[in-house]
Amino acid sequence: MRIRSWTSLSEQGSVGRPSFVADHGLWDDARLAAAERIEAELARVDLVRLVYGDPHGLARSKTLTADAFRSVLRNGMNFSPGPFLFDTGHAVAVDFLGDDPGVGVDEITGAGNFVAVPDPLTFQILPDRAPRTAWVIADEYLRDGTPHPLSSRDVLRRVLAEYDSRGLAPAVGLEVEWYLTRRLDDEPGNAGNGFGLQGQAPRVTAVNAGYQFNLDAHYDTIAPLTDPLALHLLELGLPLRSMEHESGPGQVETTFSPMTAMDAADAMLLFRTVTKQFCAQRGHHASFMAQPAVDSADPSGWHLNQSVIEVATGRNLFEAEGPSGSMSPEGKAYADGLLDWARDLFVLSVPTVNGYRRLAAHHTLAPTRIGWRVEDRSAMLRVVGTGAGAHIENRMGEPCANPYLNIAAQLFAGLDGLASGTPAGVPAPGDQLVPQSLRESLDAFRAGRAAELLGEPLTACLTKLKESELHRFEAWCAQNPPLPDRPTQWEQREYFGAY
Repeated sequence: MRIRSWTSLSEQGSVGRPSFVADHGLWDDARLAAAERIEAELARVDLVRLVYGDPHGLARSKTLTADAFRSVLRNGMNFSPGPFLFDTGHAVAVDFLGDDPGVGVDEITGAGNFVAVPDPLTFQILPDRAPRTAWVIADEYLRDGTPHPLSSRDVLRRVLAEYDSRGLAPAVGLEVEWYLTRRLDDEPGNAGNGFGLQGQAPRVTAVNAGYQFNLDAHYDTIAPLTDPLALHLLELGLPLRSMEHESGPGQVETTFSPMTAMDAADAMLLFRTVTKQFCAQRGHHASFMAQPAVDSADPSGWHLNQSVIEVATGRNLFEAEGPSGSMSPEGKAYADGLLDWARDLFVLSVPTVNGYRRLAAHHTLAPTRIGWRVEDRSAMLRVVGTGAGAHIENRMGEPCANPYLNIAAQLFAGLDGLASGTPAGVPAPGDQLVPQSLRESLDAFRAGRAAELLGEPLTACLTKLKESELHRFEAWCAQNPPLPDRPTQWEQREYFGAY
């Protein structure tokens, strides 16, 4: 029996709008050319994962047949705004059923769709997948073709446009710590789960004892997974540099060579997603939660290395003249911008309740004060290298932060310092503590200048999402007094599986 395909109805129901990309002039020549190459490749693809990063930095996707994607590629696809409305525990944080959701975006009233448009430059076929599956990152648009005000990727794009207008290009390197554990069972953890009620976290055990930093024998215990994972990441085109065993039991640090800022953010989204999938398929669990409730776990951080290149000359602006090393006046001014904006934008780098456990004073290599130093791993900003390799390593982030917002916040603050032209001067240890809790960080975010980077709608949305998360955590703690310096059961359920 032959089934007729109601193509026109299908397009009206799921495709954003015929000719959406062309009508709104969304692509440059490079993307138009990439789209033509993709259309030629689709014959050897079965499925396509259409992905975007939500405000929490988690990858949200739909899996399309290759035939359906042919239409979606140039027309976009309708997506529900649910991930803009739910907090980390899937509790409704933005009242989309009221007359005014309170974030300044009328289209999310009633949970109206937005349009996700694939970025052809991010399309790639995933290795070793059956069925043959491709991955592509989408940009979010309102139905009138304007960038969605709640799009994290668009925030970074706007910041990069400012750099481009000044003839500058940021370079970003990723150093990411995470935990590899072994699953004890295949229970899905759905008992007691619901909207704002996360079920049991994955039950795991450590893969080694830890606390022998970079010990080769400890790396041997994780190599059966991390070595093939490394090859997998290289096949994906990610510029992997190293896999290293950190201090904690099964704690891994993965480092990447410098990339353009957008490539770095896209790479972080892909790396975290693929790493969790790869380990899960092999009976293990990977988590980018800062301090999981695993015995003797040492907190994980995300160190963001950054420098700025003058496009016309290829010169690293942070490069100091002469043999003295340190940084140039431009590098110091950039650092001053990072320090000036640190509290206002801190929640974009450390967005979870759990992430602040790492910033306690007894964790000696975690930054506790707002300041910078040369080659000092206890400083928030560590100045590293000399000459063309001079860069700033910002050590404050947690590994589950939204990559687009974390990177955008750094580059925005640094550019503000460069524009002011006032260098930070002699490095000081800093006399101001970094925020010590999500509540303190959110208060600084709410009262500060974040809207200059994010715009009013995304600032309001993130405030609602974080307030909802905090309210649920504080309500749980009122009923279950937490132990000092120990991650709570609430944190483990909220973050360990999702992140």
